[in-house]
Amino acid sequence: MAEAITLTVGGREVRLGHPDKVLFPERGWTKLDVAEHYVACAGGALRGVIGRPTVLKRWPKGVSAKPFFQKRAPKPKDGPLHEYATVRFPSGRFADLLVPRHAADIIWMAHLDCLDLNPWPVRADDVDRPDELRLDLDPEPDVPFSAVQTVALRCREVLEEQGLVGWPKTSGSRGIHVSVRIAPDWPFTEVRRAALALAREVERREPKLATSSWWKEERLGVFIDYNQNARDRTVASAYSVRPTGFVSAPLTWDEVPDAEVADFPLDTFARDRYARVGDLTAGIDDAVGDLGSLLELSKRDAEEGLGDAPWPPHFPKQPDEPPRVQPSRRRVLDAGGSGVGGDDAGSSAAGAGLGVVGS
Repeated sequence: MAEAITLTVGGREVRLGHPDKVLFPERGWTKLDVAEHYVACAGGALRGVIGRPTVLKRWPKGVSAKPFFQKRAPKPKDGPLHEYATVRFPSGRFADLLVPRHAADIIWMAHLDCLDLNPWPVRADDVDRPDELRLDLDPEPDVPFSAVQTVALRCREVLEEQGLVGWPKTSGSRGIHVSVRIAPDWPFTEVRRAALALAREVERREPKLATSSWWKEERLGVFIDYNQNARDRTVASAYSVRPTGFVSAPLTWDEVPDAEVADFPLDTFARDRYARVGDLTAGIDDAVGDLGSLLELSKRDAEEGLGDAPWPPHFPKQPDEPPRVQPSRRRVLDAGGSGVGGDDAGSSAAGAGLGVVGS
């Protein structure tokens, strides 16, 4: 195959270098396979990232090696012009992230060996106030997917009671994501606080299946990762190709009880799923809700003694955050021991200023 080819998407031409590069060695799927997926699902894929600062998660050696997160998007001297937005990371540093506005921007990301798309939950015109709350349902290793499905349905129940609409999708890995459009009236700290209140309410209703515990040693069942709503955290958007070889597939709520992650492989998704049901995220931008009710729930939790929960380790210590010491080590310290022990923080992706992708 040629060193580069030109693809047309949305009426624009975009260059794809080394289209025959194998990104999925076990299956033989190439960069061109990934790009053609995004061409076929262009409308839905663009809806998830349009106007959003987007982290580049690049896989230059394919899924058999580790990816790297590129905080500062390249600004090519030749070719199409791209839009960028300046964002601030928890470290206090700034970077210009790519802001996709056209499906051709997604193919350009595929050209850079990106598989999944990782947008911030904000729009470029207000990078400090999210317009999306994200629920990342992440099962512990021995927990079946049926538990994730049950917890997802309970999340829907709580959201509806709070006047909010959830849009579910498979994560493309082992979990389920639920996106909730909200009015951009609150900073990251308040959106995260609302997500924590929701996670705790679901945990109260499903105590044997759901958990809001950040520390892995305390988790049982399905972790509702409220920290995915902290500044600079990202979740793979709808129709993203995941390193598992599966697509992060939007679902209807009626499909949630029976869907499986493996139902949506890259090689057949566009033909067997997208062509049949279309873009299931259509309408999400019209379902904008208010966080006020969830924040009231958070306030009631605080009045009953449930304050803040741990933040990701690369964030500055927050004023009302509990001690960043894993519970077993804290018990040793309280008993007068040395406190020597491993770090079992809830996140293994602690890198200053890195966008972190959910399960």
